Amino acid sequence: MNSILNKKYDKPVIKKNQPDDSYKFQPLPSPTGKYPYHLDLESIQTLNDRDKLAFHMLGDTGSIRNPDFQKLVVAEMIKQYQQTDGTGKEPMFLYHLGDIVYNFGEASQYKRQFFEPYQKYPGPIFAIPGNHDSDVNPDSRVSYKSLDPFRAVFCDKQPQTVAFSGGAERKSMTQPNVFWSLITPVARIIGMYGNVTKFGVITPDQRKWLIEELRNADAERPDKAIILCVHHAPYSADVNHGSSLPMIQFFDGVFEQTGVRPDIVFSGHVHNYQRFSKRYFDGKTVPFIVAGGGGYDELHPVASISDSRFTGNNAAFNHVTLENYCDNKHGFLKVSLERAGKGIRITSEFYTLPHEKRVEPGMNAILADRFILET
Repeated sequence: MNSILNKKYDKPVIKKNQPDDSYKFQPLPSPTGKYPYHLDLESIQTLNDRDKLAFHMLGDTGSIRNPDFQKLVVAEMIKQYQQTDGTGKEPMFLYHLGDIVYNFGEASQYKRQFFEPYQKYPGPIFAIPGNHDSDVNPDSRVSYKSLDPFRAVFCDKQPQTVAFSGGAERKSMTQPNVFWSLITPVARIIGMYGNVTKFGVITPDQRKWLIEELRNADAERPDKAIILCVHHAPYSADVNHGSSLPMIQFFDGVFEQTGVRPDIVFSGHVHNYQRFSKRYFDGKTVPFIVAGGGGYDELHPVASISDSRFTGNNAAFNHVTLENYCDNKHGFLKVSLERAGKGIRITSEFYTLPHEKRVEPGMNAILADRFILET
């Protein structure tokens, strides 16, 4: 009986009776770079092999209560960064899926929640904003607008010491906008901005931009993969957020209008790891991966079928399957891309920490999920 009661969903869910928080929407800041908001990776970092690329990815790392988990995750990523074997598979940078600073994206929190934990991470760090990065503290003694601190750290016009970093060696990044594309020799990594609300809002101008990005990226196939990133997870089976119908409807609409779908979609927002597959009408399957267990101390369990607060009955979930998940350990992704034949081979690996209470010196992260996608 207990096994039946505790059985968990193997598909996305909706959390019932969610309040409308659309009033939290914040206007987008002005871009710091030129349209179409591209940043060429090779302007930031030298690549020894233009046919291969590996990088780390995670989300939801900040925490105002306990930063210890984040530090453990960073330590494991640093180990991988330093384990070079000459194969070109060592990570070259970190791509952050948002929620870097809790709870209101304040400048005063960046030193403790970002610059100190990542001070020894060897590579560049790119990011898209999460809802907490975008929020504004109504009780703050310092007046600021949504994403002002994020832009100072990640969307500067030139690299320089960030005034509120505590004198950190890591300089500001030069991303051209809060939604933007990282251009690499083997992939275009498209980063969206979902605003402050619980389930995300994409503005019309950003929708127009994404349509153009997808069409231009499609023209580069099969030489380059299309990787799409957004903080708010379209599909989730967790107990805190559940799936985002606004994100599902938005992306389905754009994919239908353009006739272009990305090869893979990455999100954060939910504090765990989940890998979904969505099979489309033409037979193509697209992985949707949630990687939001990057350090925030509270993890989000996958919902039990017996929990009446959730439902998996929605047409939006047709042909969507939860393939694997980890909801009780923090972790991070290593994504590897390699030119293979006429396309790109994408290998996604999710590493977890040993159970946090048993972490000892010399223990390494554990490979918990791995899959390979041929574009």
